[in-house]
Amino acid sequence: MNLEMLAPSTFYHHHAQLGDFGLRPVDPPTDSPLLHEWVTHPKAKYWMMQDASVADVLAEHEAIEVNPAHFAYMGLYHYRARFLVEVYDPAESELAGVYDPVPGDIGMHVLTAPTDKPIPGFTKGVMATVMHLLFDGFAAKRVVVEPDAGNEAIHRLNEFVGFKPERTVELKDKQALLSFCTRIDFERSAARGVPA
Repeated sequence: MNLEMLAPSTFYHHHAQLGDFGLRPVDPPTDSPLLHEWVTHPKAKYWMMQDASVADVLAEHEAIEVNPAHFAYMGLYHYRARFLVEVYDPAESELAGVYDPVPGDIGMHVLTAPTDKPIPGFTKGVMATVMHLLFDGFAAKRVVVEPDAGNEAIHRLNEFVGFKPERTVELKDKQALLSFCTRIDFERSAARGVPA
């Protein structure tokens, strides 16, 4: 799957309760200091960059920027950077060794910024926005995620948007819960107002 041809340069989604969300490509030199704050915060322990320097974060995003199978988007809420989304081709990742990717599979990671003033429903709104990005922006047939098996908070969010866990798999640096979501799964999910 040629993600480079599909990747939108920007994406907008209006959430009925929360309002406007937007996504734009990460600009490594500009965004790395802020992203460094996010990935080294204790709430981002599953991002596995707790000891990273700003230079490490810059290098990571410069590598993503030149990789045609991997994209990073800065998520905006009311025009402020509030979350990070990574989109990748599972066939070009370590997942290719643990399951058989099919055409139309797209993988993603999401991280919301730490905040002292949480907005009720915000992370659910972020997840719904990301799923719209993947299905409407990238034309995904199925979305694949591999969160840490111990990350209960993200498992609940994934379930909210329709992900169905398949099995626990051993990846390079974690035990991951391999889960999948089709467009039909998403349309039938609690995120779309349909009780599970």
